[in-house]
Amino acid sequence: MKVKVWRKALAASVLLALAATTSATSAAETAPADEVNTFTLANGMKFIVLESHSIPNANMYTFWKVGSRNEAPGITGLSHFFEHMMFNGSKHFGPKMFDRTMEAKGGSNNAYTSNDVTVYQDWFPASSLETIFTLESDRIAHLNIDPKMVASERGVVLSERSTGLENSNLRALQEAVSGVAFQAHPYSWPVIGHESDIKAWTQQDLEHYFKTYYAPNNAVAVIVGDVKVDQVKKLATRYFGKIPKGAPPPPVRTVEPPQTGERRVFVTKESATSPNLAIAFKVPAANSPDHYALEVLQSLLADGKTSRLYKALVEQQLATQVAAYGADGFDPGLMYVLAVAAAKVEPATLEKAVLAELDKVVKDGVTAEELDKVRNQKLVNLYREQETINGKAQNLGNYEVFFGDYRKMYDAPAAYARLTPADIQAVAAKYLKKSQRTVGVLAAKED
Repeated sequence: MKVKVWRKALAASVLLALAATTSATSAAETAPADEVNTFTLANGMKFIVLESHSIPNANMYTFWKVGSRNEAPGITGLSHFFEHMMFNGSKHFGPKMFDRTMEAKGGSNNAYTSNDVTVYQDWFPASSLETIFTLESDRIAHLNIDPKMVASERGVVLSERSTGLENSNLRALQEAVSGVAFQAHPYSWPVIGHESDIKAWTQQDLEHYFKTYYAPNNAVAVIVGDVKVDQVKKLATRYFGKIPKGAPPPPVRTVEPPQTGERRVFVTKESATSPNLAIAFKVPAANSPDHYALEVLQSLLADGKTSRLYKALVEQQLATQVAAYGADGFDPGLMYVLAVAAAKVEPATLEKAVLAELDKVVKDGVTAEELDKVRNQKLVNLYREQETINGKAQNLGNYEVFFGDYRKMYDAPAAYARLTPADIQAVAAKYLKKSQRTVGVLAAKED
């Protein structure tokens, strides 16, 4: 699970349609690295193009290198807010016309914001490529930051924030844990922003933020599907090439100081029916050499009914749910271990059981059989994602943005293959330390 805020949930019918239309490319047809083409416009906007002609569809995933880490106290939540505003009017398309125009051409879209990026996803018949470029370029070059639409969307985001915290124990607990785990770095605040900041953004804040981060040289566009590279380059030059290059966005200068001891936070929530436990450990940025070993460690701990935590907690009726996950990030972040207590199980009992399992990995390591199982799952998932044009676009963009080169996606199978049980034990010992963890408990309010 990644830390993201989505613009809207895709309807089940759209998901089913996408699955039917994009799964035609088999694993045997996974494109080699040399079939991926790239070009960069004079204004610095980079395009990655992969031709895939098995179905008459295409997509465009635009990765903007702006997320909540680029904000500051007083303007938290602006990255996510622009995810909303980008659908609310530009020079040639009025409010809500982006969706309507795309849908009229057989397309659909979504978007998400994370700590590090904002990503816009367009799915469409390949014949509608020029329409998509028209829509995307117009809102980059001429977004209408109309005060009336700002007021409307501000209300939507405030409602989204309060409803999300009310309905999700995990979201409330994770927000509290990250706020304690990070004492200096922008990863400390929620992607959706603080309520007081959302209410207080000014028109000048909005205009400055958009100009700073929505310049073409701060974006990577990935197009996969039934297109021709020359066609994409011609349209990109026509529609995006005239947008002026911006000054390089300011770097995030704050570095989180070393954590020197365990931190704890306790959250109460009236609607909580069972205690929730979150233990977050400091881990490195996505491009760390330890990335793949940490991914395997997370899966080994909590993926599926044969995982360590499932057998130790769920099967022993100490917990009803377990999970372990981290998020790709430009800066060092967190790996979460989560558990929901079973009936009449106290948080302290649950925490003790979780830490005991983590200590077993640190002290005793993992077996070759466990590693082989998880490694095979990772490879299957990687190849399954490459069966669809959507999976290809998402992965090409992720590797380009977070790892510095889309080609590193093709190195992933070998990176998994090189892992040994000793590697997994080593990262467990390196990162699952008491001094590097933040423990959060969410429980019902006491009478």
